[in-house]
Parts: sequence; structure tokens; C-alpha cells
Amino acid sequence: MTWIKICGTTNAEDALTAVHAGADALGFVFYGKSPRKIDPETAGKITAKLTPGIEKVGVFVDEPVESILLTMAQAGLTAAQLHGDQYRKPGIIQRLKSARDLKVFLVVSADKISGADWHTSRGLGISAVFFDSGTPQLPGGTGRIFDWKTAAPTIEEIVKDVNVVIAGGLNSTNVTEAIRILRPWGVDVASGVEARPGKKDPEKVRAFVEAVRQADKKN
Repeated sequence: MTWIKICGTTNAEDALTAVHAGADALGFVFYGKSPRKIDPETAGKITAKLTPGIEKVGVFVDEPVESILLTMAQAGLTAAQLHGDQYRKPGIIQRLKSARDLKVFLVVSADKISGADWHTSRGLGISAVFFDSGTPQLPGGTGRIFDWKTAAPTIEEIVKDVNVVIAGGLNSTNVTEAIRILRPWGVDVASGVEARPGKKDPEKVRAFVEAVRQADKKN
């Protein structure tokens, strides 16, 4: 089945709604400019209420390794989602993985990366690469999709090496088509299931998960 991450979690009610709907992972954003920003203490109170099988993902943008590790420990997280080219430098991800038993997800811009570029980043030890439609001002959560058909050949190459997660502008009405075209290992949604930035709409969350599961049955 397609792995489902609901990102931008800011409160326990939304977290439990997503889990009960069937999400596999929740995302907690620690980027100061995001409207979905949460502090480690609040995130920790939420994660303490979750079952062990739920992946608890911290989203970081250009944060030093030491800061990431401290936040991960305080918030009780199991995976780090990294936005920023510096994380592709040799040794950075290894430092994170060796310090704690955690998963590392690397986010790349779907508009820029090429198959050749990706091959230079192989061997980083990441658990998945996220394709997103970020901007310089907002690395994620933009609410816009990228060109799936143009990106499909590159993703087809990358998926041979590592799990691929699709993000950017997904919602219950378009995620089926995204899965059909790109056949990703997982999908990641934030704005597409919100009532407003930082607050989830329970019906949208349930509709999104159901749309993904219906797409799974067709593929």
C-alpha cells in the first residue's frame, strides 16, 4: 500500500484524526517561517499520545545537525525530513543516522533535479526522497503541484535506488492521478487537507486517505 504522511500537524486532535483515518506518518514542521510551525515541547506532547507504529517526522530547513538531533529527542520523533542542499554533502546524513536510530528523508525540488544529478547523491543512506514543489520563500506546503508527466522519467530512474514520496498540491481529487502517473512509494499532504494553515479539516483528511487506498486497488 502507498505510504501516507499528513504534514503540518500542530495539535493532538488533528494528529488523532489522521491516525484514525489511516495515515502512516505525521509531520511536524520546525521551520520558523512556516504557518504550520510547532515547538518541540508541544510536538512531544502530541507524539506521546501516538501508537508506536506511527512514523513521527520532523521537518527541518537548513538546520544544523546538533539542532536537529536536540529537537528530535525533545519531540519524540522517529524520522527527519530535510530541506536544503547542504544535507547532500558527504557525512551529514551519516552523522544524523549514527547519533540516533532514526530514518532520514531528503527533499528535492521536482522542478530542478535530474536523473544524472540524483546519481551523484546515491549512497547517502536515506530512507526516501521527497519530490516537492517548494519555492525559495516556502520550501514546502505551497499548495501547488509540479509537472508530474515531465518528472515521471526521472522518478522512474530514482525509484530503482530509493523510495520516492510525492508532495506538493495534493488533495483527494488529484492524488489518484498522481499515483497513476508516478507510482510513488508514498504521498505527503499538508494544505490539501486543511481548513486553514495549521488546522486540519477532518473530512478532507479522511477523503484523502480513502482516495489513496482506492488508487492502490487500481494499481
